[in-house]
Amino acid sequence: MILKALYDYYNRSLLENPNSLPLYGWMNSRISFVIIIQKNGNFVRLEDNRDETGKGKIFVLPYGVHTNSITPFLFWDKCMYAIDYSKASIPLSDVESQDKKKVEKWEKSYASAHEKHLAFVSLCKKVYDNTLDEDFKAVVEFYKKNQLPLLRNDILWQQIEKDPDVNVSFKLEGAISLIASKPILSNYVEKDTSQKGICLITGNKTDIVRKVTPTPILNCKSSASLVSFQTNQGYDSYGKSQAYNAPISYEAEFAFSTAIKRLIEEKSQNKFTIGKANYTRTFLFWSSSNSDASKAMENGIFTLFAHNELEDEDPNKRIELVKNVFMSIYNGKLSANKDDKFFILGLAPNAARIAVVYWSEIPLREFAKVISQHFKDMAIIGTRKEKKPYIGLYSILESVSLEGKLSNVTPNLPEAVVKSIFQGLPYPNSLFQACIRRIRAEQSINIVRAAIIKAYLNRLNNNNKKINIMLDKENQNEGYLCGRLFAVLENLQYAANKQDSIRSNYMNAASSTPASVFPTILKLSNSHYSKLAKDKKGLAVFFDNKKKEIMAMIQDFPNALNLGDQGRFFLGYYHQKNDKEINTTEE
Repeated sequence: MILKALYDYYNRSLLENPNSLPLYGWMNSRISFVIIIQKNGNFVRLEDNRDETGKGKIFVLPYGVHTNSITPFLFWDKCMYAIDYSKASIPLSDVESQDKKKVEKWEKSYASAHEKHLAFVSLCKKVYDNTLDEDFKAVVEFYKKNQLPLLRNDILWQQIEKDPDVNVSFKLEGAISLIASKPILSNYVEKDTSQKGICLITGNKTDIVRKVTPTPILNCKSSASLVSFQTNQGYDSYGKSQAYNAPISYEAEFAFSTAIKRLIEEKSQNKFTIGKANYTRTFLFWSSSNSDASKAMENGIFTLFAHNELEDEDPNKRIELVKNVFMSIYNGKLSANKDDKFFILGLAPNAARIAVVYWSEIPLREFAKVISQHFKDMAIIGTRKEKKPYIGLYSILESVSLEGKLSNVTPNLPEAVVKSIFQGLPYPNSLFQACIRRIRAEQSINIVRAAIIKAYLNRLNNNNKKINIMLDKENQNEGYLCGRLFAVLENLQYAANKQDSIRSNYMNAASSTPASVFPTILKLSNSHYSKLAKDKKGLAVFFDNKKKEIMAMIQDFPNALNLGDQGRFFLGYYHQKNDKEINTTEE
């Protein structure tokens, strides 16, 4: 299912734009330095092809994958293969030369690297012998005339010495394109197999791959791939080894590997990464079609889950636009094909391979409904003093972490939150607990934390009254009422003394053991009322009436509140603080 969806994505992308992805036999890769040669093979100069970030420019080149065996590429490769230079080329120091073990290790590494270079030269000659192409002949002559030592005299050689792991290629003097970019080379991509089988993706009987192309994600080894089998470790079946256990044709393997590379590339807007270290998760997402609704869905998911440091003039504008997109897809205002689907693939680094931690294939409209529910659950009244949108993933995580830093988020929390949003399941209990802890530690409940508590409690399948977006005067939950009362008493104190010390002194206790704290706070409120009444009698009466209104619904202050009702306490407090009636009166 996963590989077929990726295979279809590759083919769909080509149909939309033939130049968007490389064709079979080709790949996009970076070339840092180009060796300029004459037609007779004489070396001219080195050309620096790196951009301002120090990375080589991307070219369409003959497809190639390095494995444990010697596998040279066609007229382009790493310095080790193409110009016989690697870390093994650096001689040992005088002190190291006295150590026999180090000498033997160096000699072995040098011999292995030189063998790879000889294989590269041999492949160039083989291709020339089969084609008699004049450009290929120039490269063969370059090696035949032993022009490699001349590279060391070039001013750019020191740059290669600093990073010998970069890719290099060849270009004729005065030419525009690399020699490695000649179309004829697609016919000479060697297949590392002699076995045939029925491809699990296409159903055709054809040559099958022995190894799948590495597609490393963040914090994964460069050799990691989506499909791999560890040899002689009990994973082989019926005498088959490596990828022969899951037969895939070369064409299909190329298609889905190229699709993954496109989705995980640095500037891709079809992925987002969460977590840190061993808990890193990379989520890839794409649609089954190129309809307007599908494209809007992809852009919306990226906006909602990707980490964006930009702040708009209206901080909620982007999120509001995304919300409208999802609602439009679900309601049918933004047309989507009936068969349109949305795919989400969650990947995690795992030793030498990539682990699949999440996979979803869901109709587009159904997924729009699920995401729209997240917006509905997180919706809450607010003063909009916060600068960032509050519904996005990173806003949620920052609000429950120490000092608001993502680096302090509990390792497995981001993945749990993402899955709850994608599947429409209750938000993780760890998110709710982290939110309560931060409120207690900072004695501050902002719009994000209030939205988290509301969303968490409303998704629980229990008999408690669902919490509204704004103040609910009909809600008679003990925790909610205690929170409302605490907010009124705090506002009364601030109106009288221009300070709210009862929050710092009593909020934590009031939210967990109301019976032990509220008698004291109510006694203090009488003093605050008397002081305020001297200057602002009407405002004092207003607060006193609010206090009596709420207390009339509280029979007895509870000795203790469970964690759920503690959350309702903070929501009651937040709702009352943001009630328009109180704000208008205070003004």
